[in-house]
Amino acid sequence: MALVKKKKKLTIKSVGASGASGVEHSPRRPYQIEKLAPCMGGCPQGTDIRGFLMKIAQAEKYGQPQEEAFREAWEILTATNPLPAICGRVCPHPCEDGCNRKEKDGALAINNVERFLGDWGIKQELKLKKSTDESYPEKVAIIGAGPAGLSAAYHLAKRGYGVTIFESFPKVGGMLRYGIPRYRLPRGIIDAEAQKIFDMGVEIKTNVTVGKDIPYEKLQQDFDAVFVGIGAHGGKKLHAPGEDAPNVYSGVEYLRLVNSGKPPEVGDKVVVVGGGDTAIDAARVALRLGAKVTLLYRRTRNEMPAIEEEIVGAEEENIEFHFLAAPIEIIQKDGLAVEMRCQNMELGEPDESGRRRPVPIEGDEFTIPVTAVISAISQEPDWGGLDHLHEGRDWVKVDEYGQTKYEGTYAGGDVLDLGLVTIAIYQGRRAADTIHNRFRGIELKPEEMKKVISADKLLLDWYENAQRHEATKIPPDERFKDPWSEITETLPDSDIIAEARRCMSCGICFDCGNCWSYCGENVVVKPLVPGDPYKFKLELCNGCDKCAENCPCGYLEMKDPASLP
Repeated sequence: MALVKKKKKLTIKSVGASGASGVEHSPRRPYQIEKLAPCMGGCPQGTDIRGFLMKIAQAEKYGQPQEEAFREAWEILTATNPLPAICGRVCPHPCEDGCNRKEKDGALAINNVERFLGDWGIKQELKLKKSTDESYPEKVAIIGAGPAGLSAAYHLAKRGYGVTIFESFPKVGGMLRYGIPRYRLPRGIIDAEAQKIFDMGVEIKTNVTVGKDIPYEKLQQDFDAVFVGIGAHGGKKLHAPGEDAPNVYSGVEYLRLVNSGKPPEVGDKVVVVGGGDTAIDAARVALRLGAKVTLLYRRTRNEMPAIEEEIVGAEEENIEFHFLAAPIEIIQKDGLAVEMRCQNMELGEPDESGRRRPVPIEGDEFTIPVTAVISAISQEPDWGGLDHLHEGRDWVKVDEYGQTKYEGTYAGGDVLDLGLVTIAIYQGRRAADTIHNRFRGIELKPEEMKKVISADKLLLDWYENAQRHEATKIPPDERFKDPWSEITETLPDSDIIAEARRCMSCGICFDCGNCWSYCGENVVVKPLVPGDPYKFKLELCNGCDKCAENCPCGYLEMKDPASLP
């Protein structure tokens, strides 16, 4: 039981029928005010994380079969995100960064629960739900079957629109399939979650490049709206002499070849240039193909933009990191790259990214022998026949609703800017919302955000200590027995239930009963049906604050009724 917090009360005197002064009471009364949990505030998707966690956590309490709770949790999750098994593997889970449980014994393993629910949905062959039985006449074309395109297709199909996806590659997934290695994201997971979207009636046309095989103008004629979700499949050059050698690859090109089943011969001395996810993925893939790999990065480890877990994975696999160095020339012999001349660097003042700028140390150079070089410094879309969509050196620009400056054209994903998979999924959903509203004549309004509740508004001591459940990983010395096997395992049911029960339900009632227990005036009315909201007979309340002071999740607030709108 938590200690009651002491607060200074504003008071008024109650006067009895005789006019004598009575007991002093506060004018304030308890109000149920929902707050935004920081996990939800930190999720680009705005997924109801608290909702699906509490659905699992409270199943036993309410006598609900656990399998039914898992199904309902999956439905809460997929209401916004149709790719939970994918995101559960590749998202760097910014939702966990703000988790209030960090202030007690560690953030919730939200990403592990998401992954479990995604896998559960696949195993149970659960179907994505439509939000209406109505079918509308408008048709939408989607360019690109990556996360943004798949998300847009799902959110349009669930509303009853006809959707056709045009994908230039032989299979769907975009950068998910052709940019992420199989040991991180098995191809069966991509196929299974994409199929759930196609089962809603979405048509997919692969090996069709818009702008080459079919003019963009043709889509504008045949469809009522077009969503552009092409990925950033083009690698940027080093702009170093000698990089035209055939054994110099961009990171995205190299990963695409490997993931297409056509791995190039790179020899035994591979140097990867870059510090992002593509660089880490390319380095670990080259290692699995038998090379000794050095990763060259112009800043230090602290500034690497790659996902921390993937950096650790590369370190565990003994990839050599060479920090504070940058390539200045690729030396060729007989038409092939054989050495890389590099410049040592030091960190100067922060640049526009907020990271300290790498500054060359004059005259401090070295060379590295190479059998192949992989440049993974950045990437950009291959515009092809869509060149009119980007503005100068910039990429596609959209407004806050996902609309481009071209009538009937919307966009999302890496075509806007390089970002997380979950951001691309959100941008696809945002555009689908906008398309629907435009078709149905609904006014476009900005999304309203509730106030995020912080840890200092909770009673952390009320919650029992419970350590975070971590997923099991294949030990580094065993990974290369089957180098393409998935490294991380999905948590079992029991761990998922225990992890969900660590959720503190920040900002909304979870039926702990504290308010009812502490009230001595019969103000609080327990619900007859478990899970229904508590009711308050405010006319009986004397404003003692005890219910709000002892609300662990910060849902109750004392307010002066006169101050309310």
